[in-house]
Amino acid sequence: MINLAVDLGGLKMKNPVTTASGTFGFGPEYAPYVDLNRLGAITVKGTTLEPRKGNATPRIAETPAGILNCIGLQNPGVDEFIAKSLPYLRKYDTPVIVNIAGNSTDDYAEITRRLTAADGVSALEVNISCPNVKQGGMVFGTNCAAASEVIRVVRQNTTLPVIAKLSPNVTDITEIACGVADAGADALALINTLLGMKIDIKARKPVLGNIMGGLSGPAIRPVAVRIVWQVAQAVKLPILGMGGITTAEDALEFILAGATAIAVGTANFVNPRATMDVLDGIERYMRDNGVKDVGELVGAAWQ
Repeated sequence: MINLAVDLGGLKMKNPVTTASGTFGFGPEYAPYVDLNRLGAITVKGTTLEPRKGNATPRIAETPAGILNCIGLQNPGVDEFIAKSLPYLRKYDTPVIVNIAGNSTDDYAEITRRLTAADGVSALEVNISCPNVKQGGMVFGTNCAAASEVIRVVRQNTTLPVIAKLSPNVTDITEIACGVADAGADALALINTLLGMKIDIKARKPVLGNIMGGLSGPAIRPVAVRIVWQVAQAVKLPILGMGGITTAEDALEFILAGATAIAVGTANFVNPRATMDVLDGIERYMRDNGVKDVGELVGAAWQ
């Protein structure tokens, strides 16, 4: 017998595998390929107070070992999510993490209140790191005081676990991590995408409609592992690690670096069953190496 269960800042997960926001829709999109009951949690697409159409197209561009995206948080808004998506998700024995974003602290406060009152939300992942929106997003996440204020406002308006999703596009991410920890975050999500761009040399103009976008995929994994390693030793909060995870070996790197749980993102676009493959691989590694509890692996590379 092996124990895969983890506690991510008060969020009880049957195993350490969840999905990265924006790569798994709201759940039904992947149900034909993935047993949603097997996931440790389902993290849904970024949700805002009002519906958003997102950025101008093109919004996706392939890069070596990854993609650039500038979707711009396209979503139907929190009220439609509560009315249409939550009833479907409640059918599964899997916690639901809702990624939330806003243009102001008032937006974050209101969406927090609505989701806290809804039946079926297990935790809030506070997006203060999206590089693809002109208001809010990364503007909050690159300033320690602003990031801390958003988390403080969310904390004051919910009893749910609060996971702060941080931006790697800063000089010292440990400073931001310490700030949001002091403001009341229960866990940290590391990392969001790296800011990048691509130019069409024939048209002689940027490929993306938003000019710049977020780089994700295997290309950013070494950066993400390094950040998890640094933050895990600076802040005593559980970490949800993400950034280029495509295999169990990738996921185990994050766990050994200090992550309590991991999220599979861009890999879902290439392999719809990526989360199941990662979970199966973690179980196999534990059996092969005589590990009885996945918690034994968290931060084990520090020794």
